[in-house]
Amino acid sequence: MLGLILCLIAGVLMSFQSIFNTRIAEVSNVWVSNTYVHGSGMVVCLIIWLITGRHSFTQILNVDNKIYLLAGALGVAIIFSVVKGISALGPSYAVMLFLTTQLITSYCIEVFGLFGTDKVDFDMKKLLGIVVMILGIILFKWDK
Repeated sequence: MLGLILCLIAGVLMSFQSIFNTRIAEVSNVWVSNTYVHGSGMVVCLIIWLITGRHSFTQILNVDNKIYLLAGALGVAIIFSVVKGISALGPSYAVMLFLTTQLITSYCIEVFGLFGTDKVDFDMKKLLGIVVMILGIILFKWDK
């Protein structure tokens, strides 16, 4: 139940953050916005880290696959893409595309067991769910 609640909260927060990032970029530019978002996020993380216990930063280097250390760089690319996508398409349409693409990618990662995830069997019902999401996007943008 906690996982469900946290995922719902994350969805709401991601929607707000995406729009907030776009509004910041409108008065400056995408790189200033990206720097501010990551910088303010770093400050919050440092404060929480100081309060909750100080695990060593060098432990990060113990990660099995060093490609995972690209997570921060991916965050930069994500914010850039979100800001430009929302600016071009509007929040609703852009978020539908982000979420559908994220679901397709995540499902492929699971089916192929990539990046240390547990491999799952391909399920036609899940493919049908993805098709329904794509049809939903088409209906959402369908003009008379």
